[in-house]
Amino acid sequence: MALTVLTWAIGLVFVSPALWLVLTAFKQEGDAATTPPKLFFEPTLEQFEAVLAADFLPYLGNSVIATLASTALVLVLGVPAAYALSIRPVKRTQDVLFFFISTKMLPVVAVVVPLYVAAAEVAMLDNIWTLVVLYTAMNLPIAVWMLRSFFLEVPKGVIEAAQLEGASLPRVLWSVMLPVMAPGVAATALICMIFSWNEFFFAVNLTAVQAATVPVFMVGFITSEGLFLAQLCAAATLASLPIVIVGWIAQRQLVRGLSMGAVK
Repeated sequence: MALTVLTWAIGLVFVSPALWLVLTAFKQEGDAATTPPKLFFEPTLEQFEAVLAADFLPYLGNSVIATLASTALVLVLGVPAAYALSIRPVKRTQDVLFFFISTKMLPVVAVVVPLYVAAAEVAMLDNIWTLVVLYTAMNLPIAVWMLRSFFLEVPKGVIEAAQLEGASLPRVLWSVMLPVMAPGVAATALICMIFSWNEFFFAVNLTAVQAATVPVFMVGFITSEGLFLAQLCAAATLASLPIVIVGWIAQRQLVRGLSMGAVK
């Protein structure tokens, strides 16, 4: 009993910021900025109406396109790469893997100026497909690492049995490996979606109006006139809903994927 109570208490501590965010979204601006915070108030939907009236949906659409397209590209490129590095490792496989992950060590601010100049030269500034390419490059290294670890967990006997039946390597991949490690692919896709959905630095520097995403939209509530806290919380709540819903739907596959190989 004590352990259950402690577990619930720890869980509430972890989710309390998200709960407070949602709670503040239903407040008036005056109630949201009080010190100490006002716990009892009259709920209102005015902040959500103000967010939707501020052309929130185009930003949401840009985020959806950039996230889904980049995640699809990551899987299209990452699955064959991880498959090759797991089933047919070469002498320099570890060096290749290190090169992949080393790209994540470079500060984003160090490459934003060259990327801006390159995008301007090919007339791709404020273009959603520029973000798709950048998000794909951003997520591909970690996706290859994750997918390779999942491929390595598939028993070698399964692969050998398929090859004895005459299956080629591509057929083994699509007909044998992917159905077995589908939870791992789902976990990788969800993590890539979260990273893309929350990305801000590329979006704020390489977009203006046409391709701006939800994180850029939310900055608009921090103005020289002050911080519109309740509207910002309403925008953050609406921005979080798509990923929360996807995560809730895919939670079983996510847990299975992240725990693959944990129990022998």
